[in-house]
Amino acid sequence: MAKFDPAVAHVSVFDAFLRARAKSGGKTKIVEDHDRNPLSYDEILRAAFALGGKIKGMTKPGEAVGVLLPTGVGATVVFFALQAIGRRPAMLNFTAGAANLKGAIAAAGVKKVLTADKFLDQANLHDLAGELATVADVVKLETVRTSLSIFDKLGAVVKAAFPTAFRAPVNPNDPAVILFTSGSFGVPRGVALSHVNLVSNVEQAAAHIDFDPEWVFFNPLPMFHCFGLTGGCLLPILRGHKAFLYPSPLHFKEIPKLVQETGANVLFATDTFAQQYARASKSGELRGLKFAVLGAERVREETRQTYMSKFGVMLLEGYGATEASPVIAVNQPGANRPGTVGRILPGIEVRLESVPGIDEGMKLVVRGPNVMLGYLDPNAPGGIAPPADGWHDTGDIVAIDADGYVAIKGRVKRFAKVGGEMVSLAAVESFAQAVWPMNTHAAVSVADNRKGERVVLFTDHKEASTADLLAFCQKQGAPEIAVPKKIVVVAEIPVLGTGKTDYVAIQRLAEHEVAKAEAA
Repeated sequence: MAKFDPAVAHVSVFDAFLRARAKSGGKTKIVEDHDRNPLSYDEILRAAFALGGKIKGMTKPGEAVGVLLPTGVGATVVFFALQAIGRRPAMLNFTAGAANLKGAIAAAGVKKVLTADKFLDQANLHDLAGELATVADVVKLETVRTSLSIFDKLGAVVKAAFPTAFRAPVNPNDPAVILFTSGSFGVPRGVALSHVNLVSNVEQAAAHIDFDPEWVFFNPLPMFHCFGLTGGCLLPILRGHKAFLYPSPLHFKEIPKLVQETGANVLFATDTFAQQYARASKSGELRGLKFAVLGAERVREETRQTYMSKFGVMLLEGYGATEASPVIAVNQPGANRPGTVGRILPGIEVRLESVPGIDEGMKLVVRGPNVMLGYLDPNAPGGIAPPADGWHDTGDIVAIDADGYVAIKGRVKRFAKVGGEMVSLAAVESFAQAVWPMNTHAAVSVADNRKGERVVLFTDHKEASTADLLAFCQKQGAPEIAVPKKIVVVAEIPVLGTGKTDYVAIQRLAEHEVAKAEAA
């Protein structure tokens, strides 16, 4: 297994791509999507220079350019086209709604948004594009491609033959991409990641896990999310592993079949999506997987057991943050400890801070070459507020054992103060999961005049009752204060486009339920 060398990561993303091309061979087919037309490094390079030449004429050096596209070959080519000409992709979450997207465009200083008519048709997003057109110029890729002349195409061939002479020189410490946090607990924040941040995280992962040359990656996660961009796209391409990119993680029946058809043996997913793939797989299509890497939310024991018993597949849980490019820790083949998110990646410094009222675990603060340049300043478009001394406060409460394995106990924001006692909402969810293991649950807190706050549990289990949950907690010796007095049954738990639980939506539901009860 290679050691992490920060000097190797001190290059631009585009130069890291050229390095992978030189090592793997330009004719190596490296990326494919649902159109089933795989592209080689050389083909990506030529397409990037051809497209980049057109985008260059409508933008300025260093400008942030919005990308409103699904995961796939098209988004990958656009990403590298912008890198080739020294522009900064601002990856826009098309599931976030017009208001959040307009805020993102303003914060990043985006003047042009690149999208595709085909995508807008398939996703029924023409109205959204119309909304965005009121604050930025929406450019359709079909229009750009039809404007390519024979001279543009010949020029791209020449540039691809001498890429270092024609690619825009950039400082590796400058921003390479603008991403936005998932918004699980509030308004999404713009995050500026440098070239060094992204390439470092790829190299850190490669130093943490001994990559088999035969691994083929399947990524259905959105490229507007850091897990989907860095883990599912850049990691395989920059390390010479073929990546199959799929435009939506929600196509539960299609994905298991494609995993089998493409010969993919490593799957990226979240627990929520992985459960759905397992349910939809009727003929053991996932048996060809060597393992699946799950992140963005806690992996349930039921999911692990399902994959092992049904497919013989091991699940590796990982942990990260957009601000860390994103991987901070991940379990490893041969060193997988369920219930943890694995060990910290090489090159990352860790600081643990106590939090008043929270006894189990400490707050995790990290620093390293993968930690962001900073958050976008919403009051100064294009401005970046760097983390103090390079340290990022994750807001997560963790415990690290003697072997270095990290267990996530919850988020600082996800503790309720009930009658003066701190109650972990993550623990409440885990109690519910133990009682009703085949269902999904989410706990939030609301204001309470007597106790300060109270916990409300949402579940999709139709027969859920407080009495059953209380009986389990008493048997386990869990404090009664951690048992929610109100349980709300819903048809399904809201999730974001990234697969994370949408706690903002659930909080609104909880406040509505309380207001309704008080009015009764």
